Amino acid sequence: MSSYRPYQHIERRKSRQIHVGRVPVGGDAPISVQTMTNTLTSDAAATIAQIRLAEMAGVDIVRVSCPDEESTAALAEIVREVNVPIVADIHFHYKRAIEAAQAGAACLRINPGNIGSAERVKEVIQAARDHGCSIRIGVNAGSLEKHLLEKYGEPNPDALVESALWHADHLLQNDFHEFKISVKASDVFLAVAAYQQLADQCDHPLHIGITEAGGLRTGTVKSAIGLGNLLWAGIGDTLRVSLSAEPEEEVKVGWELLKALNLRNRGVKVISCPSCARQGFDVIRTVQKLEDRLAHITAPLTLSIIGCVVNGPGEALMTDIGLTGGGAGRHMVYAAGKQSHTTSSDEMVEHLVKLVEEKLAQNALAESEAV
Repeated sequence: MSSYRPYQHIERRKSRQIHVGRVPVGGDAPISVQTMTNTLTSDAAATIAQIRLAEMAGVDIVRVSCPDEESTAALAEIVREVNVPIVADIHFHYKRAIEAAQAGAACLRINPGNIGSAERVKEVIQAARDHGCSIRIGVNAGSLEKHLLEKYGEPNPDALVESALWHADHLLQNDFHEFKISVKASDVFLAVAAYQQLADQCDHPLHIGITEAGGLRTGTVKSAIGLGNLLWAGIGDTLRVSLSAEPEEEVKVGWELLKALNLRNRGVKVISCPSCARQGFDVIRTVQKLEDRLAHITAPLTLSIIGCVVNGPGEALMTDIGLTGGGAGRHMVYAAGKQSHTTSSDEMVEHLVKLVEEKLAQNALAESEAV
């Protein structure tokens, strides 16, 4: 998305484009948001239900683990019943990768180094080629190859990048180019440095993430620091926020990261103050209610909710709809930065929801007429 102010512009790294099913990754494609299921993949019904919740949150791609034959056997039903491309997560057992490709996986997440012999890697690549799968080379600081740990003494950026490019060479030697790379670590400094280094050394699309980041709050903070750094520098073609939380929460955080940097927009972006003694209404509870009431909306719109006139009018200048707290239970509503009318504390949540829906309907009509 192009920025309308020069200081908001992010120059994205130039990368080749591949596809994960119908979702383009790299090049000028939007940065896609991923998550991973935590159900038993062999329980197709539970996995499908979890993916559907992630779809409602706006996920673009979902990864499922395929550790055994029961999982790959369930994969065909899962792929058939959901609306997003499925990545099969494969470790050690090369036959699971072949089975996943046959079952309709859009991408295989593998580490060519732990698949086995060169011949087995060739078989996996051939299966991917035959069934239209892309591949993700997934390097992780916690599972680096023994020879690299011996060489470097510990997981460091050089080791992660060498591992990634070494694995990429396996695919390139077999004339397979539909792949992306990740070099994840739980340490923010290590992950960011490795991605920066890798971005300078190749044009492969990059899947970015801070692995094993922690629970919802801790993991969100760590991911915001690490992924925010990379995205701001133009690095990253697809992302996953790894949280010890339900998959849809990962999706929500991923979207908020992209929205904060104007890289993608989805749903209502609420700008709100932390509140203080000057507030003319209960800002915290009002914002909670509005976020719940507007959670179903996917079209982009900005809404400012400010408790008093110190910053309210200024924030309203930069949002589609604004509300600024006033006295005697009456609050000013702004439209496109200009004062429009007032509303009461009792009615303002319902009133703002109605205004948002009306504004989005007007935008949709204008877009259809323009076409």
